[in-house]
Amino acid sequence: MPVTEPRTRTDLPRARRVVVKVGSSSLTGADGHLDVPALEALVTVLASARRAGQQVVLVSSGAIAAGIGPIGLAARPRDLATAQATASVGQGLLVARYTEAFGMHGLRVGQVLLTAGDLVRRQHYANAQRALERLLALGVVPVVNENDTVATDEIRFGDNDRLAALVSHLVRADALVLLTDVDGLYDGPPARAGSRPVREVRSAADLADVEVTGRGSDIGTGGMVTKLDAASIATGSGIPVLLTSAPNAARALAGEEVGTWFAATGRRTSARRLWLAHAAQVRGRLHLDAGAARAVTDGKRSLLAAGVTGVEGDFEPGDAVELVGPDGVVARGLVAYGSTELPDMLGKSSAQLRQDGENLPRAVVHRDDLAQLSVHVRRERRRGRFSRGS
Repeated sequence: MPVTEPRTRTDLPRARRVVVKVGSSSLTGADGHLDVPALEALVTVLASARRAGQQVVLVSSGAIAAGIGPIGLAARPRDLATAQATASVGQGLLVARYTEAFGMHGLRVGQVLLTAGDLVRRQHYANAQRALERLLALGVVPVVNENDTVATDEIRFGDNDRLAALVSHLVRADALVLLTDVDGLYDGPPARAGSRPVREVRSAADLADVEVTGRGSDIGTGGMVTKLDAASIATGSGIPVLLTSAPNAARALAGEEVGTWFAATGRRTSARRLWLAHAAQVRGRLHLDAGAARAVTDGKRSLLAAGVTGVEGDFEPGDAVELVGPDGVVARGLVAYGSTELPDMLGKSSAQLRQDGENLPRAVVHRDDLAQLSVHVRRERRRGRFSRGS
């Protein structure tokens, strides 16, 4: 019988819908060419899961990596224009291989190209959700990838792990499986003597002593940091995650003791809050005093002007901003005032704002427009640049 919320890895074989993400390094050889036998081996595993009654959504990296060899490049391109051109060549090759490989098992595939922008704009989000649901209802295996040919930041930072977590929420998946080039999470670099595997993560406390690096292989762009970020996004919205290597895919989906299991830590959240926490483009920052930070996080209260100590960025009412307490970023929210209005309001109570002529002083960020960030995401959130535009 299918289970809707796997509690342990042994429940994975009975999960109704699973998102599987595979990285570039698992699909390409050292020479930069697509590793067709590795791709076919993964497809065989996923086809077996489909025959067992599971619905599978595949989030696949590899477009740029697949184009490196055919274009004649020695390594992954560093400039944006060449990366986009390489992705254009590689994406066609990649989906053709998937079509052929799944076809050998009597399955059809449907290509779905997304960028973070498709998950920021609500209408695009609804369109993507509807398309994916229909593909699954028709028995098609969706093959999702970033639209690297037109993406910008996505190419530079390699965010398919994060995309996979957001897609898991988009399709209401029961579990997310992240396949990479290491067999799981270790408490230190896997190649270093003495590093030990972490078999299960049930809270942020289990990651306190884990040492990770930001960059993965020369072919891929992600590292273990992006895997943990993706796991945090998924588990925080009620979706458990299994992290292991691509050769372990069959054992992972069979519920065997491989890789690292990240238990769901939160409840399934609304698409709006997940979008706000992880996909909305941030236009600025509001700095909060300690009391306001506690009110927003522990008290789940609206942010008032009295608790704001500083403003960064150029934003308008309705834009997404980060809320920064004394210990770092604690939440994101949709601001009710523009960056030109707020400086004159800082530190003022509602009574003082009324005296200044604000008849109905609104909360700077209403609690319904707030999304708290998980402990891991707070720790990894880097200071960004804020700009207008799409």
